[in-house]
Amino acid sequence: MEVITSHTNADFDTFASMIAAKKLYPQARLVFSGSLEKTLKEAIDSGSVKLPFKFDRIKDIDIKKIKRLILVDARHPGRIGPFAEAVCKKDIDIHIYDHHPSTGDVVKGSVEVIAPYGACTSVLTLVIRDRGLSLTPDEATILMAGIYEDTGFLTYPGTTVKDYEAAAFLLSNGANLTVVSDLLRKELTPEEVSLLNDFLHSETKYIIGGVEVVIAEGYIERYVGDISILAHKIRDIEGMNCLFLLVDSEDRVHLIARSKTPEVDVGKVARAIGGGGHPNAASATLKGVTLIEAKEKLLSILRKTIAPRRNASDIMSYPPITVPAATTLRQAVDLMRRYNINAAPVVEDSEIHGVITRQVCDKAVYHGLGSAPVSDYMTTEVEWVNADTSIDEIREKVIGHGQRLLPVIRDKKVVGVITRTDLLKLLQDELRESTEGAPKKVRYLSKHMKERLPEWVIEILKEAGEIAEELGCKAYAVGGFVRDLILRRDNLDIDIVIEGGDGIVFAHEFAKRRELRVRPHHRFRTAVLIFPDGFKIDIATARLEYYEKPGALPTIEQSSLKLDLYRRDFIINTLAIALNPEGFGELIDFFGAQKDLKEKTIRVLHNLSFVEDPTRMLRAVRFSEKFDFRIGKHTLNLIKNSVKLDSFRQLSGARLFEELKNILEEETAVKSIRKLNELGLLKLIHKSITWDIDRELFFERAKEALTWYKLLFTGEPVEEWLVLFLALTDPLTESELSSLVKRLLISGKKRLFVLNSRIDGIKALNRLNSGMVKKNSDIYELLKPLPLEIHIYLLARTQNENVKKALSIFIAKLRYTETMLKGADLKKLGIEEGPIMGEIFRTLFKKRLDGEIHTKEDEEEFVKTYVKWKKNRKAEKKAK
Repeated sequence: MEVITSHTNADFDTFASMIAAKKLYPQARLVFSGSLEKTLKEAIDSGSVKLPFKFDRIKDIDIKKIKRLILVDARHPGRIGPFAEAVCKKDIDIHIYDHHPSTGDVVKGSVEVIAPYGACTSVLTLVIRDRGLSLTPDEATILMAGIYEDTGFLTYPGTTVKDYEAAAFLLSNGANLTVVSDLLRKELTPEEVSLLNDFLHSETKYIIGGVEVVIAEGYIERYVGDISILAHKIRDIEGMNCLFLLVDSEDRVHLIARSKTPEVDVGKVARAIGGGGHPNAASATLKGVTLIEAKEKLLSILRKTIAPRRNASDIMSYPPITVPAATTLRQAVDLMRRYNINAAPVVEDSEIHGVITRQVCDKAVYHGLGSAPVSDYMTTEVEWVNADTSIDEIREKVIGHGQRLLPVIRDKKVVGVITRTDLLKLLQDELRESTEGAPKKVRYLSKHMKERLPEWVIEILKEAGEIAEELGCKAYAVGGFVRDLILRRDNLDIDIVIEGGDGIVFAHEFAKRRELRVRPHHRFRTAVLIFPDGFKIDIATARLEYYEKPGALPTIEQSSLKLDLYRRDFIINTLAIALNPEGFGELIDFFGAQKDLKEKTIRVLHNLSFVEDPTRMLRAVRFSEKFDFRIGKHTLNLIKNSVKLDSFRQLSGARLFEELKNILEEETAVKSIRKLNELGLLKLIHKSITWDIDRELFFERAKEALTWYKLLFTGEPVEEWLVLFLALTDPLTESELSSLVKRLLISGKKRLFVLNSRIDGIKALNRLNSGMVKKNSDIYELLKPLPLEIHIYLLARTQNENVKKALSIFIAKLRYTETMLKGADLKKLGIEEGPIMGEIFRTLFKKRLDGEIHTKEDEEEFVKTYVKWKKNRKAEKKAK
């Protein structure tokens, strides 16, 4: 059996190549190896394309019986679906027709016709021509559609003379260009129009190796494989030479790349990611990564792949001014002053040994060390580069490693130096090139701020920016405050990040001007500004966090705003607003948070997010229910993986408790707990916590009981989360609850009293359910020792209507019962202080609870009667 096939996700070039191959192998069966691109599938399904030959279904093909496999437009086994199994057979004859370059692990054939034409159909068409075979007009039209699609109607840079020859041959055989145009006309769907808009608004330009590269990002729920048309539209609209589209879909990121410039071989870039294609058009799929990680990987590959136009020898300063190792520090100072330089390589026999700075020399001379050799105080751990090192690598060494001067080495000798000034000049040139004719897209939130924030808050933010400006740094409002401003939700929980300065120094300066209190945290380089009315603002130094181990508290290092935002939990929380006077209100969005807010999606920034901080899993659930957002599919998979690893095991109990408490305090607590259960997170908190319809109804009753209590307006506060915590942990035994309380490090006398009272509350409830306690005074005596949170918990726990009534009366009324008579009143009635007074009050209080006494007069009458009865009884005893 002979089979003609190609790569999965077949397009018109693939389809046309298979038809052409059928002319060469008339006995072969045509079989698609997988799905079809949308445009081709619609054309076949609608009858717009008349199939000149029958196509078999892949399930009807016994791969073991294939004797000859004809591959068109594909050579990589990973791209031909189930037919990859066939290429491994020893007795199979493989014929290959392709136009892709030979790279990596490709299939080898006994017959190979491979040419670098713009379309694979061109390769086969010219074989048909050379063999003197004829084509029907319908066949010629299909083949022309294949050539036109892959060459952009013979306009793409990869189009060759041979493509034109093939097209001329097809025209001579009756190809209908009107039909071809209709077949390839692609009307954009509403989803594609929305995605095109996302791309156009997310464009970011990079200068890599002196070449301008544009990267745009978008998100679609389900990838349809026809996004490449958008790449051409964007390139036509913007007139760009090199474009990379990143499409986030489900649990993977798709890359579509187009290039008109010879400096960027997008096929090579795509192959480095696991994809493939031509120098001018390529694609790839990255599984199990976030959009941000995919972008960082792409940029890394581009920096390695694009041949730099300039290198170290192009920007270095030469000849270099060097300092011999034996030179004294005082002599080195004189030399650097003479040449007005701040650092110099230290050499011995022309070879680099280190770098000495003017600052070190000055300090050493000040301390009386001027006669010491520079070799004693030079920096010996020195980064250096070769003369042909790329600009990007130089930039990383100078900026990333903080090295002031970078020696350039050739044949072990210092031939030049690169300074920060050299890099700044280069950067200035690149910025001029990248921004010429392309205005920067800036969004300001000034209008949002005026609409949503009180005037006094805006004044504080402006003053923060002014102080930062005076201190030579930048201030930004960040995080949830900015997120909620865009979502138009009330939130005055303000966080300010200081970039290029010290957050604690900034806080003290702000406090001095407004006479505020400052609470600094030197370990985390943060501070809290406390206003006289109790209002607080959190101040932080832009910082990078890394975790010594999963679940640990982070270690802090000073950083930039971008890296500070990168450490955040979710993309929606990475927004910032500039506060300095110039640019006040400008929205900073490094990671596409606006897009996630628009699409109502919760996504992490990197794959180890939940490993480093497992509490983010609880936060993801809380935010998704609070904002009615969905958790992105890839983020959801990362949560499930972390659950398998039991990530809470090494997590600090206090941090776990804080996140759980935050969930219980939300209006959407029920939905969040339900989601936690679905994801298996409840079992990580405690294995005995269960959640089913009965537990959910109990939890709902607890919330209803709290709402009922608040409407009583008693003025007595209740910790609502504590009641809900009792409802959540209701399945736990006394010892299990005690163990969980210790694990979560719950503290505070009242909280511990409430939790430790649960067992007594359940005993009291059992007595009430038994029907043995009926009088109000007995109910009061039973429930009074228990805290209010236990009363409300019991009200939700019971489903006995009589018990509910008793608990409700106790909570709303009996708890506040008092006698109208006081001690002074009893004295007026002739009763002396002593045991008798206490006895009277207890009896009087009990009768008032039971409704036997109502007015003050009733109480006075009872007291008189009671005293008279006591006297008579005393007399009777005495007489006996």
